Amino acid sequence: MGPIGVITWNTFRENLRDKILYNLLVFSFFLIGASVLLGELTFAEPKKVVTDFGLAAINIIGVIVAIFVGIGLVNKEIERRTLYTIMARPISRSQFILGKYCGLLFTVSVNVLIMLSVYLFTLWIDRAAIHIGLFQAVGLILVEVYLVTAMALFFSTFSSATLSATLTAAFYFIGHLTTDLRGIAEKSENFIIKSVISIFYYLFPNLELLNIKGQAARGLTTPLMYQFTATLYGILYAGMLVVAACLVFRHRDF
Repeated sequence: MGPIGVITWNTFRENLRDKILYNLLVFSFFLIGASVLLGELTFAEPKKVVTDFGLAAINIIGVIVAIFVGIGLVNKEIERRTLYTIMARPISRSQFILGKYCGLLFTVSVNVLIMLSVYLFTLWIDRAAIHIGLFQAVGLILVEVYLVTAMALFFSTFSSATLSATLTAAFYFIGHLTTDLRGIAEKSENFIIKSVISIFYYLFPNLELLNIKGQAARGLTTPLMYQFTATLYGILYAGMLVVAACLVFRHRDF
């Protein structure tokens, strides 16, 4: 096992020992289970409510795990001064960042798979339809979580944990508004406002491309070409953030 593999495995083991992961998993079980109760209380389509609410729970919990664990990947090592011990070994800074990122990807993937299992069990208990569109939606949720993880890691390489969480959350929320921002830019007659909004549109990730929860809740499937394009977009954007994190961390003084 190479340096990246060792760091990946150690990061995964460390995340498993972190109580926040278990607390979030319990909370996710509660949210998914509560969807059944909401489905019974609503006068609308109860099975659609269960399906939609469960997907939203998986999405929200996955993003929370990515942010709160991702921002501490680097800062925690610096605060504990274990980073100096790691850097004294034949491990480059880029390998350290890549190992940390892969370890967190492993962690969030396990969390999403567990939540998916509970979600499918909930649908089975409620006799709601289980179709391919649900797996497509969870697949893009996982890509979004990978992207948010890369954001959190990037900001953690040069800022404090609090600032990293704030910046990552801001990027996340704006990322879901980029389509609206583009519409505002097209309607605006002010050149400055139009330019600033256009910069925001192209700089921030368009996370709405990865959001197909609504279609899945209605029992619709997504064209495979769209699924592939959206997945590739998310992975490439996450890759660019990880590369940027490596470059920033490589030139950071300790």
